[in-house]
Amino acid sequence: MGLLDSVLGAIGGGQQQANDPKAMLIQAAIGMLTKQGGAGAAGGLGGLLSAFEGAGLGQVAQSWIGNGQNQAISPDQVQQALGGDKLQELAQAAGISPTEAAGHLSEILPGLVDKLTPHGEATAAPGGLDLGGLLGGLLGGNKQA
Repeated sequence: MGLLDSVLGAIGGGQQQANDPKAMLIQAAIGMLTKQGGAGAAGGLGGLLSAFEGAGLGQVAQSWIGNGQNQAISPDQVQQALGGDKLQELAQAAGISPTEAAGHLSEILPGLVDKLTPHGEATAAPGGLDLGGLLGGLLGGNKQA
């Protein structure tokens, strides 16, 4: 339940989580995944999937969306897929080094993407992903086994 507690704490902005770098990183990652579009690049979940596909890690990322077992990813693979700029941005938001961010993201991303795609689909609603839906998915665990 550590990931769930961290995500809920980051979303709720609880006092206990305020200075927790991992919770701050989760919050930044949620922001990245729920963002639609971006400066010259696709944002949101689609952008993340494109980045992983471009790095030859598309099957790994797809496992997080599908209804089966989530495949693990290494910190080096996270760095390879996200690139230095995006990793630096997330690390800065959490107040940690890019190396630490890659390590935490290798633990966080599979579960986070899994929770953002409760029905095993990467498609977002016309208005994009909403945090209310994310919270419902986290609390309800409505993803098919």
